[in-house]
Amino acid sequence: MHEESIAIIILWALIFVYSILGSIDFGAGFWGMVYAKHPTLAAKLANRYLSPTWEVTNTFLVFVVVAFLGFFPKAAFTLATVMFVPVMLILVLVAIRSTFMVFAYSLPKYQHLLRIISGITGLLIPALLITVLPVTEGAYITMSEGKEVLLYGKLLSSPVIYCYMLFGLTSELFLSSLFLADFAREQGSEDTYRIYRRNAIILGPATLVTAIIALVVMDPETHWLMQGLIKQFPWFTVSIVLFVIGYSSLWWTNKKYSTLGFPRIAVLAVVAQYAFASYAYGVAHLPYIIYPDVTVFTSFTTVETFYALLILYAIGIAILLPGFIFFWNLFLKDRTFLKEK
Repeated sequence: MHEESIAIIILWALIFVYSILGSIDFGAGFWGMVYAKHPTLAAKLANRYLSPTWEVTNTFLVFVVVAFLGFFPKAAFTLATVMFVPVMLILVLVAIRSTFMVFAYSLPKYQHLLRIISGITGLLIPALLITVLPVTEGAYITMSEGKEVLLYGKLLSSPVIYCYMLFGLTSELFLSSLFLADFAREQGSEDTYRIYRRNAIILGPATLVTAIIALVVMDPETHWLMQGLIKQFPWFTVSIVLFVIGYSSLWWTNKKYSTLGFPRIAVLAVVAQYAFASYAYGVAHLPYIIYPDVTVFTSFTTVETFYALLILYAIGIAILLPGFIFFWNLFLKDRTFLKEK
């Protein structure tokens, strides 16, 4: 396997992990705002998730950025240049959110404001992040004086970007609903479980519909990508089957509880569904990182830098992964906040 292939697989894996963690994290912030005054533990449970995990999510974001800059510096520079305004907005929103996360848990008077900030940024940040996808497809970039320039007018007037945003938001809320439903059951709060199960039941089909719409409205200039997606149809078929398994598991009879559903199976199946779908999309997109000029081969770093980064990432993951698994299991089993009800 070529170094370029290894690098793009590592980058894809990091992006996928961050997209799942980020979806749950940002979605939990939104649900915490929506259910702030709800009589159940819906808001408290969502905020409980945010308390120990937002730092982990931000850590994976750093991993993604470092990997992108290290493995594909030219692609990172080009994307940062054409996406300067959206990138700056994302950084500002992440900084604001992180600042309030730090102060809100030490100063209780800011907790209400935190819910609002976390809820709003929980929608804005994913919506801005997913705009990277249509931009990399090449229909909205032109050359001006030897530099790539983003056609903001064409991009903002195209239905494609809004369909991508809608897909990103429904995916975020669907994944976070599933996870919080599983978290609620793990914590023994069936009332809260029913709320998030209902949300997941509504958002599941919405996510599938928005994904189909995003494909239908794709710009004619991205026919190269559509041809690649058609070739990856078997992977998308597996993805749909996993979605059906995960979604239907919300109705399976569970003798241990009064409410239907196996949320843990739903979470695992849907995450696997997104893994297969994102893999298929990534393969269809190759070899282009930004169509048509920036590929994994033309933007790849030097071989020496690649192996140095590979060693650093291997050491970092070997150190962090056991701690992350321990932290995750400890967090899921912690019921101390229920005693504070």
